[in-house]
Amino acid sequence: MERVSGLLSWTLSRVLWLSGLPEQGAARQPRIMEEKALEVYDLIRTIRDPEKPNTLEELEVVTESCVEVQEINEEDCLVVIRFTPTVPHCSLATLIGLCLRVKLQRCLPFKHKLEIYISEGTHSTEDDINKQINDKERVAAAMENPNLREIVEQCVLEPD
Repeated sequence: MERVSGLLSWTLSRVLWLSGLPEQGAARQPRIMEEKALEVYDLIRTIRDPEKPNTLEELEVVTESCVEVQEINEEDCLVVIRFTPTVPHCSLATLIGLCLRVKLQRCLPFKHKLEIYISEGTHSTEDDINKQINDKERVAAAMENPNLREIVEQCVLEPD
């Protein structure tokens, strides 16, 4: 019976999609993704810069528009962050990406896949850094380094 119900639901959604009529809840979907994007931004905006006493928001390394959330399926979302280093040769861009990843992996309340990139054209080695911060093995190895882990912990610590 469940299989028939699921098939009917799928068929109805396809008929509505083909006819151009909105599915029930389809109008809510963009709003829900926008709310999730704001939720993500609220988590990352307070991350502290590794060498300055400012937050990533204050330095405009992250902005609301740099966060995008897309639905993968009913349970999972794809979170894409594009951050902008303060200078094109920023030596701490990889560390900032690591801080973003650690904070979101710990704090996001919904199931997600996370992709973090440097905004195109804003860093001299953006391709290499993008590969590093999206490679699970490299991230895990970096977090095993006690000195690096301590810096990340200080950066992601919530302000009082």
